[in-house]
Amino acid sequence: MALVGESGSGKTVTAQAILGILPANAKITSGQILFTPPKRDTIDIASLNPDSAAMRDIRGDQISIIFQEPMVSLSPMHTIGNQISEAIRLHRNIPKAEEKALTIEMLELVGFAKPNLAYDAYPFELSGGLRQRAMIAMALICHPALLIADEPTTALDVTVQAQILHLIKSLQSKLEMAVLLITHDLGVVANMADDVVVMYHGEVMESGPIDTLFRSPQHPYLKALFSAVPHFDMKAGERLKPIREIAHETRPFTHGLTAKTDAQRLAAPHLSIQNLDKSFVSRKQSWFGGSPQQTIQAVHDLSLDIAVGESFGLVGESGCGKTTLSKLLMGAVKPDSGSIIYNAHGELVDMSTLQGEPLRRFRRRIGMVFQDPHGALNPRMTILNILREPLIIHNFGDEASQRKRAEDLLALVGLSARFLNRYPHSLSGGQRQRVSIARALALEPELLILDEPVSALDVSVQAQVLNLLKDLQRELGMTYIFISHNIAVVDYIADHIGVMCRGRLVEVGRREQILRQPEHPYTQALMAAIPYPDLERPLDFKQIIESNYSEPQKWPSPYGHRPDQHTDWHPVADGHLVRVAATGSQS
Repeated sequence: MALVGESGSGKTVTAQAILGILPANAKITSGQILFTPPKRDTIDIASLNPDSAAMRDIRGDQISIIFQEPMVSLSPMHTIGNQISEAIRLHRNIPKAEEKALTIEMLELVGFAKPNLAYDAYPFELSGGLRQRAMIAMALICHPALLIADEPTTALDVTVQAQILHLIKSLQSKLEMAVLLITHDLGVVANMADDVVVMYHGEVMESGPIDTLFRSPQHPYLKALFSAVPHFDMKAGERLKPIREIAHETRPFTHGLTAKTDAQRLAAPHLSIQNLDKSFVSRKQSWFGGSPQQTIQAVHDLSLDIAVGESFGLVGESGCGKTTLSKLLMGAVKPDSGSIIYNAHGELVDMSTLQGEPLRRFRRRIGMVFQDPHGALNPRMTILNILREPLIIHNFGDEASQRKRAEDLLALVGLSARFLNRYPHSLSGGQRQRVSIARALALEPELLILDEPVSALDVSVQAQVLNLLKDLQRELGMTYIFISHNIAVVDYIADHIGVMCRGRLVEVGRREQILRQPEHPYTQALMAAIPYPDLERPLDFKQIIESNYSEPQKWPSPYGHRPDQHTDWHPVADGHLVRVAATGSQS
């Protein structure tokens, strides 16, 4: 059963009530939650004390939950193996060796390429997608009768999402497990659900079999949700239709950027990346030194030109190097080799050589919006102080002018000045992300890097933010680098697209070339894994699982190559390039 609705509609509270983990200021005032475990009598969970032994026996053993945010749901102080094994220790009395073997088996089942290494890894060493897989392993380790999946694939790219959905489906069948799927992704609902319940403001608006709700939705709210989803059949210039539009003002900022489209600025690419390399050494084997475990090539031989004023979409799986590339562009980490040439109104600056004060001054030109709006904002600072912080760091005006700028920034993203004295926890996910965008625009940057800016938002708020970003780019003349695993979102926002795998770009071209005529087998695999909110276009799980899409050695000729083999760009059409193996050469 899929539970669908916007943020704040009551989906997560419903799940918390079932598990007896409601916040301290909430209580069940009426009604029942009847649960029938296998071969046992029916229990009314609502009548149990949440701290009782009976409830603890159910929670984590008979009923498990996959939480929405793996970044904040895992303990940073314990290894992945330790945290997954804890569920077994609480509910099963088995030897420690068997406990570890079961944990490693489950890590392999949810898609860890090296489960033995993952067992000893800490959450900060894993990408967002891998952390979510660890959460799923933790929920399934005791083989529960009911699995509550609260946005289980929010942080995952499309191929891993398809794998996880297939995993949940296959385990559901194998274990005769019921699944309550909480999601805002109607494409996921179309591929997973038997029944659908649509919630709004704590009430059920519409419910029934998936065929009925998808083929002939009756309630205007459900129809509005379908209209807010970005899809590949949109016409040129067509906008998404959010349930509530954002009214914003750009007047205070128009003097800053639109005047900067001078001839010198347009004469060269805004950003020219040449032969960029960056590798990391993983954690050492012991506290007392020793040889490194392995070297990870996060970005390898990456070259790319991004034009002034364009929106460049970067897609690829978790761990392919997208976020590392954004950190290199921001100067947060230094490349091992290669250059990043920035076009500062005709003056070409090699960003990879900047250090100290010159780098700090230069950072005004680039803004960044992070993936997780919850973790990107300091919970101890008011919105006013969050927006003033970049202005204080760069000595922009006095306190009064900074407050005025903060008000203008909120108006820019469609929020009123009354939010200035509030804290991030009192804002919804969409409002927090709009504050993140406002902070990124505080110093009037010319280039904005957006790292998964809408992945944590429900479809209606996502439509609001995407429309806002398109409007701001048009009105302020900015260049965007838009990083996302949601290819339908990239299709809506980007002019050109680069597809990244194992630290390398494998295909580059105009949006319509990449998405309508994908040439590289990896791009084709990404396209095949997109879940459509259409019952006539189901995912082919078997093809996605069996296609060796992320193993370069297993790609068909001429694309397949060994790690040490040199590769070249091959032109497919004007502006459309695909990476192929160079014959008879080594890099």
